[in-house]
Amino acid sequence: MSFTSGAALRQYVAKVEDSNWQLQDENRLQCTLSHSLPSYGTAMFTSFASKQLNMEFELDMLRLPKTYGMAAVYSVPPKWMPGQVQRAIADMTIRKQYNGDLPEQAAWTMLSELEKGFWPTIYYQDWYNRYDRISVGLNASNFAQPYAQFAECVANLLPFSFEDIAYTVLTYQFNSTVLTKYSQKRLTMIGEYLKEDTDLELILLDGYTDSYGSRSVNKQISIRRATEIKDFFSSMGVSPERIDVTGHGERRHISPNTNDSTRTKNRRVVIRMSKP
Repeated sequence: MSFTSGAALRQYVAKVEDSNWQLQDENRLQCTLSHSLPSYGTAMFTSFASKQLNMEFELDMLRLPKTYGMAAVYSVPPKWMPGQVQRAIADMTIRKQYNGDLPEQAAWTMLSELEKGFWPTIYYQDWYNRYDRISVGLNASNFAQPYAQFAECVANLLPFSFEDIAYTVLTYQFNSTVLTKYSQKRLTMIGEYLKEDTDLELILLDGYTDSYGSRSVNKQISIRRATEIKDFFSSMGVSPERIDVTGHGERRHISPNTNDSTRTKNRRVVIRMSKP
């Protein structure tokens, strides 16, 4: 990585006594560990509810980049670690009018280096002054306790995301409003999610039945099934005005009605959820 010859280095880093790490967004959907960078912005490590463990780093800048470029990220030993050398962590792409960010592997490396007392530091050519280069350091002081809380939060994240449950098909036992065991598990998953996030824009519930029985009875069964799901969502804190119920009865079959095993697929409530 090259800089303008003779460029001055402007450094942004919190003083040891002012190094502030905080756990934010502490819930089962998202965990964020933030670090204040005086006169520069905020560094953030974030993990989200998902099937897979994940981590990302974001450098929230008060002044967004004016040009495209590259930054180099190093693990730098503080002055009280004599004999230690800095180590390269990753290159960060600088995008015009966007915050800086790094993917999972680099983010985890930065966290582990902080845990050892090193200071992850980002270097790049200043896009506002061609005579300067910039150094942005993450001070490892006061890191241990907030990081322990952050690690506990990450371990408690839900093992699925909104996208995993946004479209769900629940199926029912024969001539009943009782869900199959698999669908009961799916509904429990959705309930766990709604306990953490009730800010849904709309939930559409479409109830269906097989062709066994009269059409009028099947119509009422399909409405009752969908209404019971609506009541469940309402008990989780979702506003009833955001839940739309439609009963289709034995219309729109997705499987033949020739035997009970195939009819099972037609006895269903389709859940479609959307967020702002």
